[in-house]
Amino acid sequence: MKHVLRSPGDFSSHLGATQIRDPDTPEDLESVRAMMLNQDPPDHSRLRRIVAAAFTPRAIRALEATIEERARALIASALRQGEVDFVEVAADLPVWTLAHIMGVPDSDRRLLYDWASRVIGYQDDEYAGLSTADLDSLSPMAREAATQRPESFQHPDGRPVNPRSRAALADMFAYAHALAAAKTRDPGDDVMSRMLAGGLTRDEFEQMFFLFAVAGNETLRNGIPGGLLTLLQHPAAFERLRDDPSLLPSAIEEMLRFWPPVMDFRRTATRDVQLGDQHITRGQKVVVYHASANRDETVFPHPDHFDITRTPNDHVSFGFGPHFCLGAHLARTQMRAVFSELLPLTIKQTGEADRLASNFQNGLKHLPVSLT
Repeated sequence: MKHVLRSPGDFSSHLGATQIRDPDTPEDLESVRAMMLNQDPPDHSRLRRIVAAAFTPRAIRALEATIEERARALIASALRQGEVDFVEVAADLPVWTLAHIMGVPDSDRRLLYDWASRVIGYQDDEYAGLSTADLDSLSPMAREAATQRPESFQHPDGRPVNPRSRAALADMFAYAHALAAAKTRDPGDDVMSRMLAGGLTRDEFEQMFFLFAVAGNETLRNGIPGGLLTLLQHPAAFERLRDDPSLLPSAIEEMLRFWPPVMDFRRTATRDVQLGDQHITRGQKVVVYHASANRDETVFPHPDHFDITRTPNDHVSFGFGPHFCLGAHLARTQMRAVFSELLPLTIKQTGEADRLASNFQNGLKHLPVSLT
């Protein structure tokens, strides 16, 4: 897997983009190719540099106190309720953090949740058309953008519209341009302002906004509940972590290995190439499975054992090579903030965990728990 991810000259992110499913039309492919995720060096490197300053360890340290405060308030609220759907509780922190980094008004941050649900959960009937934002509480520019939301997410023949297409995300792109206009008039110290000052083309700007709005929150929205479910399924490890909170950093790495939020990414072969004992011809799809690589017995002793003390832990849940996740440090910071608040509590699962239907995200839709 690592060989594929670090060899863009042989295995391209750009040729066919990075999802197993091909874009519906040549026009859709051309549009998504403008996304940083779907670029190869040197174009990928140029786009990455524009936004990288927002995700340095120094920049994240400046956010730590506010992230910890937000996590503390979320868990305190859940504790007062007693029984909650932890997926919903956990979803708030990454959405709030992302809105803060992007400069999205607080009134509009629920839109980030809805857009991510539509894109990531298009294979799941509950998520495919999800709309939870209260229109009356949105900013005027958000209410205007919402009028562009498609009335249907199906083609006339019943096939689902590709959730990453312009047609499916017309309201998101309308909002992106409205927010860009506001940031142009009054720039700030946020990712949106950096993007606008970075000389992006129209397509690059739209796809960068898409990448942040979706990838920036969906992975943690699944990773944090997945981590808690893993701990609940391994009570001895959970108890040991409660007894020794200094193990939290290594426990988080093991949660990420055991429950990788992203299960796979696609590349396209640029030439005929031999990969192990498999001959691959130019233009063929090559899919790397993070979930499988994280259980590779040649790398991880006893890979199916959940070990919160595992060191080293060379998991690939944040990818590898040129596309290693920019937000990895931010993700770890948010996970640490949430689980630091959970460790002193008694937590019991009160119902079945409900899995997201997806071949891409290792997601949970519902995780009912009680907290005392």
